[in-house]
Amino acid sequence: MNRRSLLLTALLLVGGAAAYTVKPGDTLYSISRANGTTPEALMKLNNLGSTTLEVGQQLRLPGEAAAPARPGLPAPLPADQLTPTPPTARIAGVNVTVPASLRMGEAFTVQLSGARAAQATVRFPSEIGEDVRKPAEILNPVGAAGEYVVPGRVVLGKTTPVVFEVSVGGELVRGRIPVVGLDQPIQHLNLSPQVSGVLQDPARKAEDALVEKAYARRTPQAWSRPFAPALKGAAPTSSSFGQPRTYTAGGPVAYHFGTDYPARTGTPVLAVNDGTVVIAGRYPVRGGLVVIDHGAGVTSLYFHQSRVTAKVGQKVTRGQKIGEVGNTGLSAGAHLHLEIRVRGEGTNPASWMNRLWPR
Repeated sequence: MNRRSLLLTALLLVGGAAAYTVKPGDTLYSISRANGTTPEALMKLNNLGSTTLEVGQQLRLPGEAAAPARPGLPAPLPADQLTPTPPTARIAGVNVTVPASLRMGEAFTVQLSGARAAQATVRFPSEIGEDVRKPAEILNPVGAAGEYVVPGRVVLGKTTPVVFEVSVGGELVRGRIPVVGLDQPIQHLNLSPQVSGVLQDPARKAEDALVEKAYARRTPQAWSRPFAPALKGAAPTSSSFGQPRTYTAGGPVAYHFGTDYPARTGTPVLAVNDGTVVIAGRYPVRGGLVVIDHGAGVTSLYFHQSRVTAKVGQKVTRGQKIGEVGNTGLSAGAHLHLEIRVRGEGTNPASWMNRLWPR
């Protein structure tokens, strides 16, 4: 089986509680967050006098009883026994397909097929308690002709499972996808005060607010072809996606939400796919910046450009020039910093290249 065809066993939520076996490294908080509940609720349900857990301890999880099997539904299992064995899981006649596992910062899709797939909604309750925008947002699928998807993303810094829920016609199925880390070394940039000083620019707050507004957009999917590179040729990367880094000596560690591609100043920067330009201009931190809204909660961002040629409100197509590589903003050399975000959270641009959707 390939990674995408593996499918978790469905768990139909009808009330009651299922068992969870405490594993090494588990905490009451991590278990509650992964299962869309709270530590207080788990303590009350399990009559716990403290938050201390022991490996092998059995915990009851609220709202996750193993319901009797129905025609077309695989036999439900406790949350800690969800496995990617069956080829499909069905709910109200809709097939649900997810990855067997994910990496931190990875984009993915929940695939929905069937006559009622367009009526489904998806949410990720594991986002509750995470540092994300609009946690557990109710999402409508995009697609046509009985084949629909909902894009998801794993937040950088997250290694607890992604928990998702699919609802159709009053029925609900929940599943969980394991997550592994990136295991990258910390990169110490040690930027000069002249370069790093832009982080203290008074205009940075307005810059960040403008970008946040772009992340909040929820427009229809605008693209119909696979995503393409933002620079022609196989440009090497100078700083990879998700790499933890410090900008100044002794400074805080932050994740790199995009991928850096060294290139000569003036090299054309190309739109990775069709969409609408929602930001185009020069800003203190991101420098010459273009942001494209591709719809479905997907945006692409292009930093540090020497020249921006795109205009706000412009409809652009895949491969169209939107600016030129530069060394503006928080930058120590000519390069393009490319981000592709899903509902405001950074995802690895490589997972989108030459694909209609990440998988």
